[in-house]
Amino acid sequence: MSISNDILSVIENSPKAITLAVAERVKQRRLESALTQKELAKRAGIPLPTYRRFERMGEISFGSLVLLGIALGMTAEFSELFNVKTYSNIDDLLKQTKKRQRGKRNG
Repeated sequence: MSISNDILSVIENSPKAITLAVAERVKQRRLESALTQKELAKRAGIPLPTYRRFERMGEISFGSLVLLGIALGMTAEFSELFNVKTYSNIDDLLKQTKKRQRGKRNG
């Protein structure tokens, strides 16, 4: 029996999978920078147990994640989070927006 691609896609994009993937990327950057967990936690100004839990379980506050990003020189990555699409002119914007439709009145 095989799992459909749709189910695999949902599993791969689950909150847990995403947070673990982010934790793994941070860990890889830490290792590339030749930092111990203790050194990175100290640089970021977060408790060591908080950082260890993050690497192990992917759990961390957003504020602490930002501090880790700053400590690792990864702040550019945050600017891409929820990036808002920009338009070069008003015509492009108008093409993308839908006109508001009102419900029909009965009667």
